[in-house]
Amino acid sequence: MLDPLSPPSPPADQPRSPRLDEIDGFIAHLAGERHYSSHTQVGYRTDLLQLHEFLVGQGFVGGLCAVGKPELRSWLRALSVTVSSNTLARKMASVRAFFSYMRKVGVLLDNPAQGMRLPKVRRKIPRVPSAETVGEMLATLTPKAGEASGARDLAMLEIMYGSGLRVSELVGLNVSDIDMVGRCAWVRGKGKKERLVPLGAEALAALMGYLQHRSGWVGAGQAALFLSSRGQRMGVRRVQELVKRVGMLGAARSDLHPHALRHACATHMLEGGADLRAIQDLLGHQSVATTQRYTHLSVQELAKVYDRAHPLARHTPSAERLSATGPTPGGRPGVSGS
Repeated sequence: MLDPLSPPSPPADQPRSPRLDEIDGFIAHLAGERHYSSHTQVGYRTDLLQLHEFLVGQGFVGGLCAVGKPELRSWLRALSVTVSSNTLARKMASVRAFFSYMRKVGVLLDNPAQGMRLPKVRRKIPRVPSAETVGEMLATLTPKAGEASGARDLAMLEIMYGSGLRVSELVGLNVSDIDMVGRCAWVRGKGKKERLVPLGAEALAALMGYLQHRSGWVGAGQAALFLSSRGQRMGVRRVQELVKRVGMLGAARSDLHPHALRHACATHMLEGGADLRAIQDLLGHQSVATTQRYTHLSVQELAKVYDRAHPLARHTPSAERLSATGPTPGGRPGVSGS
């Protein structure tokens, strides 16, 4: 089976194209210096190879580093027939990052992708599960907490929801990362950046229950915290299947996924009065703008915050004005609990 991160080998009588070596060098940079995940590396490689193949099909012989804005516009026009504006933006981000790297290492003087305008990206607002929905999901696992696999599944979901972990961060946890006395855990996030997250009372109780079972499992001596029935580290796909299954059983929803629990953690904390910066630290976001996108505050909720906090707020509350007039053009509707 071919490794998607490794480029296909050319026939024995055909030397490898140095233009593809440029892509290999960039991917190696993403892996070694930026610590991007394998999944992200595959995405960048796929986008760059797609551009390379388009150029070859158009008879362009200069390679990626000879590309200018006209060639990029032709590629985007061809793509726009079959892909969404969001996909176009993502592919262009891959190309822009590649050219930026080539400029950094001295291969290029300018980044031809810089300043190119793209269709406006529409951010989909996911349906964030309400606290009641999450409670119903967890309730489906509580009766099984006396069993080894049930205790493990409950602990995983409690930690994901309680601490806002990404699924990759959850399955990457080791036993040594957990501090039961300090009620916290060390988490390795994107780019191998570490952060300390608190563990709530429910998560700690579920984790203690699981650890009692884990000691008797095959592979109990492994570093991984969460083990499969075969004694191996739990995989991302298994956790995705678990969330989907309990979402159907507990809340009759088939659209739930692990990241929905991360969304829910941030949203419910904000609704409970938590500081946005604290949530940013908990989730491991570099920019607070990312945290704001995760929380999905409704226009009405933002207006209420404005009325309470801003000294120049008008006498008539903003939320009342908005409900009377409706949202402004281009405004986002609030996200109701599900």
